[in-house]
Amino acid sequence: MGMMSGKLGILKKILTSLPRQSKPSLITTVWSQDSPSQLKNYSLQNPRLVLFSFQNLKFLTLFDFDSHIVLISSFICFADMARNYVRFLALILAISICCEAAIFRPISESHRSAALDLFKPIDGSFSSLEETYEALRTFEVLGIGNKLDISASTCPSVVEVLGSSSSNLKTLFYALRNQRILKCALKEEILKGVSSKLKAAVNSASALPDFYHSIGGLVLIKDQTPEANVLLDDAEGVFRSIKALSQSDGRWRYGSNNPESSTYAAGMAFEALAGVISLAPSEIEQAVVATVKNDVVKLFDSIEKYDDGSLYFDEKIVNGHEHQGPIFVTSSVIRGVTAFAAVASGSLKLPGDDMLGLAKFFLGIGIPGNTKDLFNQGFHAIDSIPSSNCPFIDSERPAQGVSVSSVLGYNTPPLTVTLVQASSSSSKSASIIENQELKFDHDSSFHVLDALPKSVDIGKYLFTFEVVLNDSENEKVYATGGKTQVPIFITGVVKIDSPEIAILDSDLGSIETQKKLDLAGENSVTLSANHLQKLRLSFQLSTPSGKAFKPHQAIIKLRHESNVEHVFLVGNSGKQFEIILDFLGLVEKFYYLSGGYDIQLTVGDAVMENSLLKALGHIELDLPEPPEKAARPPAQPVDPYSRYGPKAEISHIFRTPEKRPPQELSLGFLGLILVPFIGFLVGLLTLGVNLKNFPSSAVPAIFAALFHLGIGAVLLLYVLFWLKLDLFMTLKALGLLGIFLIFVGQRILSHLASTSAKLKSGDLMTDFDPAG
Repeated sequence: MGMMSGKLGILKKILTSLPRQSKPSLITTVWSQDSPSQLKNYSLQNPRLVLFSFQNLKFLTLFDFDSHIVLISSFICFADMARNYVRFLALILAISICCEAAIFRPISESHRSAALDLFKPIDGSFSSLEETYEALRTFEVLGIGNKLDISASTCPSVVEVLGSSSSNLKTLFYALRNQRILKCALKEEILKGVSSKLKAAVNSASALPDFYHSIGGLVLIKDQTPEANVLLDDAEGVFRSIKALSQSDGRWRYGSNNPESSTYAAGMAFEALAGVISLAPSEIEQAVVATVKNDVVKLFDSIEKYDDGSLYFDEKIVNGHEHQGPIFVTSSVIRGVTAFAAVASGSLKLPGDDMLGLAKFFLGIGIPGNTKDLFNQGFHAIDSIPSSNCPFIDSERPAQGVSVSSVLGYNTPPLTVTLVQASSSSSKSASIIENQELKFDHDSSFHVLDALPKSVDIGKYLFTFEVVLNDSENEKVYATGGKTQVPIFITGVVKIDSPEIAILDSDLGSIETQKKLDLAGENSVTLSANHLQKLRLSFQLSTPSGKAFKPHQAIIKLRHESNVEHVFLVGNSGKQFEIILDFLGLVEKFYYLSGGYDIQLTVGDAVMENSLLKALGHIELDLPEPPEKAARPPAQPVDPYSRYGPKAEISHIFRTPEKRPPQELSLGFLGLILVPFIGFLVGLLTLGVNLKNFPSSAVPAIFAALFHLGIGAVLLLYVLFWLKLDLFMTLKALGLLGIFLIFVGQRILSHLASTSAKLKSGDLMTDFDPAG
C-alpha cells in the first residue's frame, strides 16, 4: 500500500502542475484498471495525447484528432554490470509530436521539498553524525546542498570525534563521511592517527560491522588524502576473513558467533570487500574474487517480486530480530553490488530483467515519508558511485519526440527508438504502423514521430516500442528492456447529429409534441404527458472519420421534484441512439408520483473529448392515483453534514416553586430541636459530672484531651458531610481521624487499665493486713 500511495501522490503532483482552461478542448484522465469508472478530468491548453503507464495506473492526455499528438511511454531499465565500472540506468522514453508535454521524473521539486521538511536541524545541528550525514548526502544527491548550511555546528563535532582516542569505529566512519562533504579544517596528524587506529581495527576485527566501518573509513581517508598510508598489508587475509562469514544462499552473517544470516549484511559485506580490493597493495587472487561474484548471483536468486514486476530484497525475520524494510535492505544490496563490481576485475553478469525490476521498485517508491526511506531511496543507491548514470525524462524541456536523459541530467549514449507496431486493441491483428523508426532531431535531442496514418480513428490502441543502442559496446553497460507494449487512447470530437425529444401518443404512436435539441449549447424544453403517452429521445453519434461510435455511457435520468431519480440506458443501432419511455408501464416504477421531472442526458467515453452531461429541460407528468397497496417512494438519503448544523431552539418553562413557610416558623422549629440538647446539659449539671477517672498526670491528661477532641472532630465531620462534603472526601478524612483516635485511645485506655490494676492491688493488701 505504501508504494501505491506514493505513486498516486506522484500522479497528483503531475496533474496539478498542468494548465487548465475554462473551455477545454481536451481532457486529461487518470483511471485505474481495477476501477475504470473512476475518472478525474483535467484540461490542457492544446489538443494532445499524453500517456503515462505506472503499475496499474494509467495517466494520459487525450489529443485533437486533426493533427496533433503527444505520447509518453515508459521504458524503465537497469544496466548490467560491466568490467571495472557499473552504471545503473532507468531509461524512460517520452514520445510526442508537435506539442509540449509535462513529463514525470523521479527527482523533482517534490523530493526537494520533502527533504527540506524532513531534515530539519535543531539549533543548527542534528542529533548524531549519522543523521547529519544522511541529511547532507540526501541534499547533495538532490542538488540542494547549498540549502543546508551546518558546517559551523558540525565541523567542531567532526574534529572532536576524529581527534578523540575513545571514539568507536561507527562514529569515526560517519565523522569521515561528513568530512568528505563538509571539508572541515583538519590537521594531517589527526587523519594519520585515525588511519592507524582503523588499520589496527581491521586486523583485530571479527564481526562484519567492524570490518565495514573500519575499511569504509580507510577508503574515505584514501579518497580525501591520497598520500595517506591506508593500504592493508594482509589484504587477501582480510578478504578471506570477511568471505568466511558468507552463507550458501548469498546472505552474510554479522559475526562468527552469530549463526543468523542477513540480506542487509550481504550488502555491507560486498561494500567492505570492494574496499579491501581498493586498499590492497597487490591484486587479490581471482579465484577468491570469483567466489564472491557467485555469492552475488546466489543472492539475486532470492529476490522478491511485486505484482507489477518490481523486484526488491527483503530481510527475513529470525528469532524475532528487528525487521528492516525493503527500501533499507534493497538499497544496501545495490550499494554493495555496485561498489564491488566497480573495483572487481572481470564482468559480473546479472539478468537484465532483474535490473529492470529493481529500477521499477526504486522509481515506484514515490515521495518517502521519513528521513531513513528518503536517504535509502533509489537515488542514493543509484548514485552511490560518483560517475554512475541514471537516465530519465527531463520534464522541464518541451517534448518534441523521444527524450532520454538521466535522473540527474546525464546524457545517454546514441540510441534508436522504433515504433515496432501499433494496432487497435479491438483488432490486434490489423496493424496501423509497423517498424517505423523515429527520427532523431539533434537540435532538440528528441526522436520524432512524423505523423500517424490517416486511417487511425479514435479508440484504444497498443503501441509497441523498442530502444536499441547504436554502439554494441554500450550493451555491456546499458540495458533497454526490450519491447514494451503501451495502451494508448486516441481521442477526438464525436459528431452528434439529429438530437430531438418528443411526446408520442400511446395508441397510434403519432407525435404530439416534438422539439429539437442543441447538445452543444443550453436546452430548456418544457413538456407535459400523462400515463397513456410516451417520451422518445433520439440522436446519432459518429467518429471523426464517419464511423458509428458507441460510448461507454449513454443514459437519461428523470428526477422528480421530491428528488426521486430514475435512470435509463439509451440503446443504439449503428449510429442511431434512441430510447422510448412508455409511462403506462412505468407508473409503478415512478411510484405513481405526478408532478415535475427534470430531464438529464449523459453521454461519455474515455476517447470522446466532447463528453456531455446536459440538462435537457422539464416534463410535467400526470399519473393516476396510487392503489392502496402500492409501493412507496424510498426515503431520500440525509445529508451527513446536516448533523453539524444549527439545532432547533428548545423553549421550556420551569415549574413554579412551591410556597414555603414563613421564616419565623422555621427558626422556631430549629429552637425546638435544640431544646433536648439544652436539657441534656442541664441534667449533667444537676446530677453532677463524674470526672474522677480523668487522668491527673500531664501526659495521660493530654492523651485524654486529644481523644475527646478526636471524638468531637468526628461529630463535626458528620456535620460537614451533611452540609458540603461528598462521600469520598468524608471517608478519606474519617480514615485519618480513625487512625488518630486508635493511637490516642489506646494510650489513654492503657493508662486507665494500669491505674485500675494498681488500685485493686492496694485493696487486696488492705484486706489481708496481719495487724488487723
